[in-house]
Amino acid sequence: MKTVFAKSRPGREGVWPEQPAQDVSAYIDPALLRGGAGTTGLPDLSELDTVRHFTELSRKNFGVDSNFYPLGSCTMKYNPKFTEYVAALPGFAGLHPVLPQLKGAGRFCQGALEVMHESERLLCEITGMAGFTLHPMAGAHGELTGVMLIAAYHRDKGNKKTKIICPDSAHGTNPASAALAGYEVVTIESKDGIVDPAVLRAALDDEVAALMMTCPNTLGLFERHLPEIVAALKEVDALLYYDGANLNAIMGKMRVGDAGFDVVHLNLHKTFGTPHGGGGPGSGPVGVSQRLLDYLPISRVVKLEDGQYFLDYDYPKSIGYVAPFYGNFGVVLKAYAYMLRLGREGLIRVSENAVLSANYLRKRLEDYLEIPYNRTCMHEFVASAVQQAAKGVRALDIAKALLDKGTHAPTIYFPLIVKECIMVEPTETESKETLDRFVDDLIEILTRAESDPASVQAAPTTLPVTRLDETLAARGMVLTDDM
Repeated sequence: MKTVFAKSRPGREGVWPEQPAQDVSAYIDPALLRGGAGTTGLPDLSELDTVRHFTELSRKNFGVDSNFYPLGSCTMKYNPKFTEYVAALPGFAGLHPVLPQLKGAGRFCQGALEVMHESERLLCEITGMAGFTLHPMAGAHGELTGVMLIAAYHRDKGNKKTKIICPDSAHGTNPASAALAGYEVVTIESKDGIVDPAVLRAALDDEVAALMMTCPNTLGLFERHLPEIVAALKEVDALLYYDGANLNAIMGKMRVGDAGFDVVHLNLHKTFGTPHGGGGPGSGPVGVSQRLLDYLPISRVVKLEDGQYFLDYDYPKSIGYVAPFYGNFGVVLKAYAYMLRLGREGLIRVSENAVLSANYLRKRLEDYLEIPYNRTCMHEFVASAVQQAAKGVRALDIAKALLDKGTHAPTIYFPLIVKECIMVEPTETESKETLDRFVDDLIEILTRAESDPASVQAAPTTLPVTRLDETLAARGMVLTDDM
């Protein structure tokens, strides 16, 4: 496929609606005009050329609107289209982000402030937290904000804390967030796939600031020793952090604040149905328990007794600003609409169906792939291709072969504690027919790995891009078309 620049033809252009006969300077400020045709460096294309180019590009991509995405620990679930409509409503889309800060202008954006206030309230109800900030712009940004809140708590109390504990089954960005905030990362090993309180106690001392947990963890297993873990942390005044990447499994079933967590970040672009990855931007709101409320970022939306909303900056112990304005408002708006549309019962059913789907796939595949922790899982499970790898077909090959079947590859390489891992998360939105097709396709690939391993090792063969030299693709990228 040619690049858009290769398709350019000098002088070719689209058409302005109701284009005036007079010179453009009559309706565009001359100060805004460029030097003439060809000076922008942009390609010259007709409208039809442009539409066809980008439509063709879109057809070359995998997307959750067109393909099944069993991408473990990422919750790449369907994004309902009604939320896009809500986010595009002129009263929201047309607001300038500075408007709430202008003196006397708050009356013009009460609806947006109410959305923010009510979104925080709903997230508090779902998680059992005392307060929320919507400012973090992504999940990892939420993690960093959470660790900064933990640091502020200990600093205010005069605690000298230098370490954060991360289980080997925690989400992969947890150690990075802790290190970025200046903490020493201590990794503890899981026992039977979950945190062992005895191992945790051996790692605890007065310098531990927090334990960062994903629950259920990246193996799809619920951390059933939470009461003992919470008690052990309290003995050294350490906090418990909840990575919300896997909240899709327990939403409506367990409030993490009630279980003893002090900080939680949520991925609105995972659990709450908003776009993820290239369809972003993301959003990573952070909730805190009562003892961390004073440290939340500013500004915070406050509701007055007369029902009016305003931005409050008067929090002397706040960690300050973590993002421009108020986070990704459009993503928050979509999540708000999603929560209102599903309601209490709908959110509970999301988790029930996600867990049911994952266990259905686990049982159907247990005779074909090794499943290291083969017991009732939550919203995802981790299989292993060690048996296939011993014969030359690795998890990477199987994942690539699934692309030829029209299914996005599941997560491989992670978690690191499972060799040749294949992490599968079906979410709640996929039908039984889709799940069965996935299993049938995977079984066919695994069967072919025995009889014709070379065909699996060569996959994918039907996509616009086939098997690449991954090292060369990363280190020798070609970013122009002038070859």
